[in-house]
Amino acid sequence: MLRHYAIVPAAGSGSRFGGETPKQYQSLAGRPLIYYSLAALCRCQRVDRVWVVLSPDDRWWRQYDWTSLGHKLESVYCGGSSRSESVCNGLRAAATAAHDDDWVLVHDAARPCLSQDSLLALCDELADDPVGGILAVPVADTLKRADQQQRVARTESRDGLWQAQTPQMFRYGLLTRVLAEHPEGTDEASAVEAAGLSPRLVRGDASNFKVTYPADLRLAEQILQGKTRVDQ
Repeated sequence: MLRHYAIVPAAGSGSRFGGETPKQYQSLAGRPLIYYSLAALCRCQRVDRVWVVLSPDDRWWRQYDWTSLGHKLESVYCGGSSRSESVCNGLRAAATAAHDDDWVLVHDAARPCLSQDSLLALCDELADDPVGGILAVPVADTLKRADQQQRVARTESRDGLWQAQTPQMFRYGLLTRVLAEHPEGTDEASAVEAAGLSPRLVRGDASNFKVTYPADLRLAEQILQGKTRVDQ
């Protein structure tokens, strides 16, 4: 029986966010931001194990109590200088459990509002897919191309454009191979595309956004509060 494993790369500093504390440890509703991404994965009945990939010199992780997330969570201090390197190192750590045909879900540490419905939809829709795929949402806003003076050069068509999210879900063997061959991509799907394959787009939810700037924390908190009320 095929299993589902998750990897959360969390070795970055979040330079666009600013501040001395890495973005993933910024406070959100009384907990570090990364807690919510990990909690969503650990709560999911399909996910058997979760590896969070930390920087070797991370000094924040041990300041928190993660026991409430349960037995699925394992922290490894093998993060690299790029996302792809961290994910590759996480895949090596997962080699003790994962087989080539098992599924791996790679999720951003700074996407705290991932819903269980989206997670289950991703697993269900990709169950028999030969490639794998990603959560994504169709682009709704009008897109403008800027010139060098930061003025509008032209309006771009949004037809067929989707905004990539995470988790991104691929077979363990495939993901290990394509990331080793194509480490330059900004996400896992980019490496799969560079290998000549076409990941499937699974429609997600706009609430599953990535916290990038301090103002995003307030929106994330409002979304989480709404989810809590619904769950109750």
